[in-house]
Amino acid sequence: MSANAVQPEKMEFKTELKQLLHLITHSLYSNKEIFLRELISNASDAINKIKFDSLDHEERLEGNKDWKIKITLDKAAGTLTVSDNGIGLSRESAVENLGTIAKSGTRAYLEQLKGQQQAGQRPDLIGQFGVGFYSAFMVADRVTVLSRTVGSPEGVRWESDGQGEFTIEPFDRPARGTDVILHLKESELEFLDPWRLRSIVKKFSDFLEHPVVMDTEEEEEGGEKKTTEEVINSRKAIWLRSKSDNTDEEYKEFYKTISSDFNDPAKWIHYTAEGNQEFRVVAFLPAEKPFGMQFGEYEWGLRLYIQRVLIMDNCEALLPGYLRFVKGVVDSSDLPLNISRELLQANPLLEQIKTNVTRAILKSIDDFKTDDYDKYVKWFGEFGSILKEGPGRDFANREKIADLFLFESMKTPAGEFTTLAKYLEAMPEGQEAIYYLTGDTREQLEHSPYMESYRDKGQDVLLLTDPIDEYMITNLRAYKGKNLEAADRAVASDTVEASEKEKYAKLLEAMKAKLPEVVDVRLTSRLKESAAFLVTEGQLSANMERLMQRMGRDEGGTAKRVLELNGAHPVVANLLRLVEKDPADARIETHARTLYDLAVIAEGSRVKDPTALAKRIAEMLVKDAG
Repeated sequence: MSANAVQPEKMEFKTELKQLLHLITHSLYSNKEIFLRELISNASDAINKIKFDSLDHEERLEGNKDWKIKITLDKAAGTLTVSDNGIGLSRESAVENLGTIAKSGTRAYLEQLKGQQQAGQRPDLIGQFGVGFYSAFMVADRVTVLSRTVGSPEGVRWESDGQGEFTIEPFDRPARGTDVILHLKESELEFLDPWRLRSIVKKFSDFLEHPVVMDTEEEEEGGEKKTTEEVINSRKAIWLRSKSDNTDEEYKEFYKTISSDFNDPAKWIHYTAEGNQEFRVVAFLPAEKPFGMQFGEYEWGLRLYIQRVLIMDNCEALLPGYLRFVKGVVDSSDLPLNISRELLQANPLLEQIKTNVTRAILKSIDDFKTDDYDKYVKWFGEFGSILKEGPGRDFANREKIADLFLFESMKTPAGEFTTLAKYLEAMPEGQEAIYYLTGDTREQLEHSPYMESYRDKGQDVLLLTDPIDEYMITNLRAYKGKNLEAADRAVASDTVEASEKEKYAKLLEAMKAKLPEVVDVRLTSRLKESAAFLVTEGQLSANMERLMQRMGRDEGGTAKRVLELNGAHPVVANLLRLVEKDPADARIETHARTLYDLAVIAEGSRVKDPTALAKRIAEMLVKDAG
């Protein structure tokens, strides 16, 4: 009896598969086009299996070594076919692989998916338990599989409408391989558009090892049409070659392809990680901040491939957020997935890749700073603010990230920079901390009274004017064993002789009584030229308070600070004489409030009543002129 004379045998899907098919065919999907990625991936796997199986027995190939995956469209019949010349299916393997899901844990996943659906969430099912094949039912109301396995004299025909049953019967197929024929739903005929299919292949399967082909018609002279087979995937996976086999132009073009950036990258990284887990990485540092990043509409993360097949376009799990400007690809051969190729399973292997990639990128940025400093200065101006998020997000790499930072300082000329490492090298003997001051502009900071004692001791102070610096410093805290200390904070080393404190005691008490805005009034040895300044004790810095106010987050108001006085300054000495002569003299409060307001201005903040301050100064000028 010929194969065609045998009646098809009708069989039922296993219970779990029935439930999955119901979810597939009755749920909404945001990305139906992934069915083609799944079928092409299955075809590629089938080819790889026969190639491996034939390593010691090439005769099993039957002379059929023209490896390819073919997409065939039939608009009249409404079918889309994905064919391969891979290992093929026997009757038993068709029943086993297409009629059941022989994996443990399936029932638990189904319960989870049902829970998601009941909660109004959209379940994603593609990528595990052989479910990739069944994604065809998202777009097809009937699927036919024609296959013949290697060495078998007879093929098999499998068919189902995805409603719970399938038929299987012998089938005469002359060559080894598999055809998956999708009878498309009326609503899904867009997938018979050659341009649409090309775009899907380019998106998901462009770097697949095997060629993906389609027939195209070209009109020749005389009006006759000629059909040719066109390869529609590039197959140029730049990360699979060695670095020496790629040109700079190829790296630049690849970067532009994956980033939609018209500019050349500033630098690229290409390496293969070997050992317990193998994966390949090509990553790029953009030269300029991407347009979307500047306006808050920016999708980030590396492209994740598994065996050249795109799994996720923007995989945030492969990079820490402070490196979100990096573009590139990671291709892993064995990274496990959960029930969806769209959602990666949280697992140690993924974290290992992230750790490895992060370390490589940080080293590459450090090399960039060393090898091409002038170019790096410009690059840091674009991305430094993002990098400074690092100490707060990546404790393990805090100092490696800090090594990448550039700072202006009191001793660097305007427009030039130092690093924390250079700061430590230049520290005078006896200096025990790294000093910094935050504010709006370099000009404001370098003329601040807080600089006086450091300048007098020959010590440098970092001038931090980027709003993110407050966050960065709070999380960095120390570098190479040296604490970072704010120049506008009260310090225990500020010693004033006991006799001086006793001498000015009445003035300090009088001023404290007149200035409810401050928590205390003290003498300081830190001022050399100015009469007074305000220092913080434990609370937010003045600059941080200003930043919070600009963001509308100043619910706590301005914290009270300590007003410190320079006892050697003539203004403070005159105030002392007024108090000693007549503690009730109205000029004491006037001068005390003027000193306080000037200290507020010196720290970069606004006085509450600038009109009153202007009036007091004007009155003093009149008296002085008289």
